[in-house]
Amino acid sequence: MSTGSPNRHLLRLWAVQFLFQRDYNPDEEWEDALETFLDGKKQKPSRKMMEFLMYRLDGFREHQEQIDTQIGEAAANWDLHRMGGVDRNVLRLAMFELLHCSDVPPVVTVNEAVQLAKELSSEESGKFVNGILDKKIRSLDRPLRAALPKEEQ
Repeated sequence: MSTGSPNRHLLRLWAVQFLFQRDYNPDEEWEDALETFLDGKKQKPSRKMMEFLMYRLDGFREHQEQIDTQIGEAAANWDLHRMGGVDRNVLRLAMFELLHCSDVPPVVTVNEAVQLAKELSSEESGKFVNGILDKKIRSLDRPLRAALPKEEQ
């Protein structure tokens, strides 16, 4: 499956939607919330789609503190909880990919995040997300336009 495939875009969209839902329903059990969320989708994910989605959702869950800290550092003068819910969760997914998905080129992650912000919110959200992620990718110690070779991941 190529990095820019429609399924990956759809799965990133689902991940952002689920994280957004979790922001506003934090008391519901994660697994129950995910099952309900996926049951509501017309397209049922394949095994490979589930692996892609779950890697991101479980990874975010495991690294939320680190991810939120990184966003806060890149978003000078913006408190994470003052950001719009869509922007915050697009940034969370993208930051997870930048920090933990070396098989995805950083520019692909940023482009996907900007597109998701525009689709789910507004043109201004796309610019906001791009500005924050642009600050972060400048500090990465890896190629921006290529995935790392398997042996370096």
